[in-house]
Amino acid sequence: MPVNDRKELLLNAWTEFVDKGVVNKDRVRREIEDSWRRSRGIGVKPDCDNVPVLVGLNELEQRREAKRELLEISFPIMKNLYSFVEGSGFIVSLVDRDGVIIESIGDRETVALAAQNSLVVGASLNEESSGTNGTGLAIKLGRPIQVFSAEHYMRALHPWTCSAGPIYGHSGELVGVLSMTGTYEKVHSHTLGMVVAAINAIEGQLKVNKVLENMLVANRYQNAIVESISDGLIAVDEKARVTKINAAAAAQLKINSEAVLHTSINELLGYHNPIYLALQSGELSNDEEFHTETKRGKIHCTVTCRPIRNPQQKVVGVVAVVREIRAVKQLVHRMLGAKARFTFDDLLGRNASYLKTVQMARTAAGSSSNVLLLGESGTGKEVFAQAIHNASAKANGPFIAINCAALPRELIGSELFGYNEGAFTGAKRGGSPGKFELADGGTLFLDEIGEMPLELQPNLLRVLQEKVVVRIGGDQVISIDVRVIAATNKDLYKEVEKGNFRSDLYYRLNVLTISMMPLRNRKDDILPLTGFFVEKINQSLGKRTTVIHPETLDVLQSYHWPGNIRELENVIERAIHVAVGEVLTLDCLPEEVVSAPRVRSFDRQVAPVMPVEDDVVVRKNGKKPGKDNILDAIKRHDGNLTHAAKGLGISRSTLYRKMEKYGIQVVDGEFVSSGMHKSLPFIEVANERFRFK
Repeated sequence: MPVNDRKELLLNAWTEFVDKGVVNKDRVRREIEDSWRRSRGIGVKPDCDNVPVLVGLNELEQRREAKRELLEISFPIMKNLYSFVEGSGFIVSLVDRDGVIIESIGDRETVALAAQNSLVVGASLNEESSGTNGTGLAIKLGRPIQVFSAEHYMRALHPWTCSAGPIYGHSGELVGVLSMTGTYEKVHSHTLGMVVAAINAIEGQLKVNKVLENMLVANRYQNAIVESISDGLIAVDEKARVTKINAAAAAQLKINSEAVLHTSINELLGYHNPIYLALQSGELSNDEEFHTETKRGKIHCTVTCRPIRNPQQKVVGVVAVVREIRAVKQLVHRMLGAKARFTFDDLLGRNASYLKTVQMARTAAGSSSNVLLLGESGTGKEVFAQAIHNASAKANGPFIAINCAALPRELIGSELFGYNEGAFTGAKRGGSPGKFELADGGTLFLDEIGEMPLELQPNLLRVLQEKVVVRIGGDQVISIDVRVIAATNKDLYKEVEKGNFRSDLYYRLNVLTISMMPLRNRKDDILPLTGFFVEKINQSLGKRTTVIHPETLDVLQSYHWPGNIRELENVIERAIHVAVGEVLTLDCLPEEVVSAPRVRSFDRQVAPVMPVEDDVVVRKNGKKPGKDNILDAIKRHDGNLTHAAKGLGISRSTLYRKMEKYGIQVVDGEFVSSGMHKSLPFIEVANERFRFK
């Protein structure tokens, strides 16, 4: 049917509907009929010459901004679509989901003609505003449709034919409409096909954009995760080129993360690096130690590699985790407890000579020189070593202790210097670092250094002199920064004379020598040490031993303590275990301590105690000392009952009887008499009262 004839027939049907509300179903499609009825029902005026323009410039800009992505994607496609019909009288328009035109392209003459009916950007073409039209029906029906001439409900649109289709987003939601409008005589079915093809292109690009956005977000998440990890991460492709590296890895490898992208890992680490070897072998590796010298400096780390395979199981890359060796060592130290616990505050004593020893140790702490501690077993050499470490510049580093006498001779070397894989039968795969490497940045305490085998002493001397170590079975020189504190109960000078100890090693160690005092030479420290151990052991055993019988104190003071402080602690622990109630009596002490000959020579090793004036008065007047005299005497002699008895001019056994008579006992660091507490600071350490608790 000719176009004009079709137009006339539809115009007659439209007029009949407008005038009488009757639809000629032979001439009007069902979807058009339904739309006419909806338009009539909501009061759309069919005789209007213009479609309504509902939005101003501000609102239009807001709508365009809200559809920025749709505009950016659609506009090139609209231009491409228009290029096929340019000069033939068509307008291509983009409409938002509300039916408002937000962009339009067309021939100048056609655009001017459309403007006469207000078909311009900002006009509303939804069915509620403009009645039946192609754009409004595409929104209402959710599918492409072509509306011809008098099928439009408003007379203003009868000169036009509109082909329109909805645009759906990646989630299936309506985002807009694309339409192509021309004068009615240009109607053709292929026009709608072109619009549908353009819509498919727009929807495809929207999906691609969403995928790219998701990938971008995922990549940013990935970057954030990678950069938040404290360990270094490196990824290489199948040609060993760096494709990803985080800041932690760049810092460890001393490189610029951006500058090394797409650079071969071999150029950065050499051809024998674990990452390249994992790429070649396709095998996993865990915490493999790696060290090398580069132009950028020394690199020492552990590397864990995970090959990446494609669906055909071909290795296409490797992801590696790099950990700085010092961080690994710190973790090992925490797990092994390689930390010094004691400080100078833990060194108890008031003996003048002992305090000089402590002061010498404080001086050593301020130096980086080697320290040699000489003394009998049990005198607290490791406690001093820990205190020196904690007061030194290396306090934040590890404290590693090794007893040279406790290891078989054949293992001392591997323990100190480490070994490489295959260095000897039974060597662990991958080798193992020695104590010098583990102590890097801290202190190594070599106890019983006198037991060091003569054949290993040159190796130790080299480490002390050159600050480097070479593992057994290896040739890699590893730099270390370790402070050495050695200890022995032997006379090293005599060992040098005997040929058992190298003289050059002795002089290397003998920089700051500290001689530890045996407990028998600091008897005035037995009371504070006893109090400390009573408190410590009470807490660990959940007991409350608070009363020490005077005879018990006297025995502890007069015993010769061949095992020194360690033996004293063991004796107090045993006594608290067997004590009945809160009193430590002689029965609580071991038989070898109670029955041992009394040592009186210690009285000559401490400052002599002269009788005070009040004591002399008591003796001259022939008066028996009373309770107050006894309390004052004990106080003046700092709790030393032997000296107090001498000052009072009575025997020690008489003093015990009088203390029992007057109810005087040592309780919680105070003397108790007749149920009343009388404060007596009989033990003082650094001007602080010590209390038994």
